[in-house]
Order: sequence, then structure tokens, then C-alpha cells
Amino acid sequence: MRIISGKHKSKRITAPKNLPVRPTTDMAKESLFNILNNLYYFDSISVLDLFAGTGNISYEFASRGTETIYAVDGHFGCIKFINKTADDLEMDITTFKSDVYKFLEKTSLKTDVIFADPPYDFEEEKFLSIVNLVFEKELLNEEGVLVVEHSKHTDISKHPKFSYDKRYGGNVFSFFEF
Repeated sequence: MRIISGKHKSKRITAPKNLPVRPTTDMAKESLFNILNNLYYFDSISVLDLFAGTGNISYEFASRGTETIYAVDGHFGCIKFINKTADDLEMDITTFKSDVYKFLEKTSLKTDVIFADPPYDFEEEKFLSIVNLVFEKELLNEEGVLVVEHSKHTDISKHPKFSYDKRYGGNVFSFFEF
């Protein structure tokens, strides 16, 4: 896994083998950030990274100048790795070790971009539950976007807040907006 652009461009990050993760591929991540780059100035937004895993997406935002980043994961090893890597790269990423659903139910954080990368084997209802919680709890700022990464075998496009999706091989990014 590598950082695509920004201050830490081309920096390779190697996660420990014992973490239960499936990092977003570099090709898919680059495509996602090309889309987001046309929507936002990275240095003026806030980001919530759900199911953060290795922190791959958080590092990319930080490298591109985003200063307010929250990363949530339920696995202690993932949070420990994100904290160490962020410290090593002098990135300001606030981590929360929490079940994502419980976090969404309790938080009052509002951000511009929420990225969720749950396990691909989740049932459709679990993906939709993330979308529902984000909009019910009004966790996005006015011009904000929720991006949910999932496999091509999962279809969450029927949700009323669904805007569009982009497909990259077996990866799909579904975008949800007000």
C-alpha cells in the first residue's frame, strides 16, 4: 500500500500481517481521490474514516492536506497501527477504537466526507444501516458526501440518498448525498 499524492507521495506503508484488513487497492484509491479532488479542497474539509483498518484512506487525506481526520475501527491492532503510522508521518489523525455502528449512534461529529469500507462479506442490510445512521444522525455537513466501498456483488443503489457509483474491477464506491 502506498500514498498516492501530496506531502508523502509514493511513501510505502506495510501493515502487519495479523491485522484483519483488506486495504483499498492503490488503483481504486487513486480513482476515488480523483473524484474527490474535483469536489473539495482537501485542506479545508473534515473526514470520518469508518472501518479504517490500516488507515490507508486517512493517510491519503492527511498527505493531501486534510487536517481534521477521525478514524474508527473496532480492532485494537488496527488503531495501534494507525496511531503509530500517523505519529511516524507527523499526521494528525484522531482514532476511536469502537464498533462503527455504536460510534455512529453516539457521535455528534459532523464532517464533509465520510468514507466507510466495511467487510465485503457484510449483508446488504448492514451496508444500508451505515447509510441510514449517517443521514438520520445528520453527520454530514451541508455539501458533504458519504462514500461506501463494497464489492460488485452488493447493490445498495436503491437507497433514497444514493447519488451514483464508480466501479473499479471488483471494487465499487457508492456515493450518497443530501
